[in-house]
Amino acid sequence: MPKYSYACTVCDHRFETVQSIHAASLTECPECHGELRKIFGNVGVTFKGSGFYRTDSRSAATSGASE
Repeated sequence: MPKYSYACTVCDHRFETVQSIHAASLTECPECHGELRKIFGNVGVTFKGSGFYRTDSRSAATSGASE
């Protein structure tokens, strides 16, 4: 199950909780009963380089096999 981060808009209390994808988002702060907002983090995948295409490795593989 995914872990979600929340922050209170009133007291800035921050916490993480494990919830099902289908569960409704939390709306009330457990500390002050203020309104919560969901915190979205960075994506864990980073692509570097010129790109990833199906033809990137094919030219070297097919040219070596045809000789």
